[in-house]
Amino acid sequence: MIKVAVIGFGVVGSGVVEMIHANREILKKNTGEDIEIAKILDIRTFPDSPYGQLVTPNAEEIFGNPEIDIVVETMGGIKFAYDYSVRALKAKKHLVTSNKEMVASHGPELLKLAKENNVRYMFEASVGGGIPIIRPLSLCLAGNNITEIFGILNGTTNYILTQMQREGKSFEEALAEAQQKGYAEANPTADIEGFDALRKIAILSCVAYNKFVDYNNLECQGITQITSEDMKFAEELGYSIKLIGYSRNDTNGVLARVSPMLIPQSNLLSDVNDVFNAVMVNGDFIGETMFYGKGAGKEATASAVVGDVVDIIKNPKSEGKSLWNETAKEFTGVNELKTRFFIRYEEKGNTKAFISDEICENELEAFLKRQNINVKNTIRVMRSVD
Repeated sequence: MIKVAVIGFGVVGSGVVEMIHANREILKKNTGEDIEIAKILDIRTFPDSPYGQLVTPNAEEIFGNPEIDIVVETMGGIKFAYDYSVRALKAKKHLVTSNKEMVASHGPELLKLAKENNVRYMFEASVGGGIPIIRPLSLCLAGNNITEIFGILNGTTNYILTQMQREGKSFEEALAEAQQKGYAEANPTADIEGFDALRKIAILSCVAYNKFVDYNNLECQGITQITSEDMKFAEELGYSIKLIGYSRNDTNGVLARVSPMLIPQSNLLSDVNDVFNAVMVNGDFIGETMFYGKGAGKEATASAVVGDVVDIIKNPKSEGKSLWNETAKEFTGVNELKTRFFIRYEEKGNTKAFISDEICENELEAFLKRQNINVKNTIRVMRSVD
């Protein structure tokens, strides 16, 4: 019998509990073990939930219970989640999390702590929701030299941009609809300003390059400046606009950032719409491969969490080979990178747009001055960093 405790009985945490109960026989067949939810830590009570009797506000009932083997942290944020994560690992309990902020901020420390206590720290659900990407990077593609990762990493912004492109809605209208449908939070800042995607591309970079990439040092631009006019002109020019997390690793160091980009309509990413996500990985032997699926949501994220639980049951020994001990070298040639830009401008009361020839990024301001135009917006064109 494997006993699991869940910290945080919100959307993801309740999904994990429901999946383990609903698929108990499937999980036993796949692991050879019965899996039981022993405790749920939450300060709230849930009298109407069939699992309400498992809820406790007392953390010691989890960390002081030697029968609990695995702790699942789904509460999000840093303040309390960090303390609980450390306590779980020091109590020699395996830890699974969906908390991208925690992994991006404290991943090296928690991986080291897991190794010291001969347990595992796993975080498949922290990046792609239900899309398997951490494990494939760590195992299936481990024989490759991964040179590039990029893709659509946030379902909320992708839904908003899809509505703007398909329906001609303004950013404000599309955001309001996303909130009404539950795709966006009441405070959507982390999504629309790109911070959520930034943490995810940092985590993917850490896993792919086995070096710590600090998201606090990365460039981040959200989608709040994108307009329906940008969408219209981009489509006429043969492109879609997507919020892209991009990362590359070469002799110049690691370049990682998040920004809107124009995607050629011939590229697979241009057809990734609504709340779906997609991650492209480039390796020296595999070439370019894509991982696609629902990037968020209760069921999808719970699926990834439970997948980590299954992995731990099958392979309980600590994996200390991916500790990100080395901090990634900062990319040294960013200003010399050549790129094309989509440029929307106003001329004599009319709005127009064009795509520039390749120019160095640090020359954009001077280039625009030479054009002597009233610029309204500029957006990178994908593959601009090749």
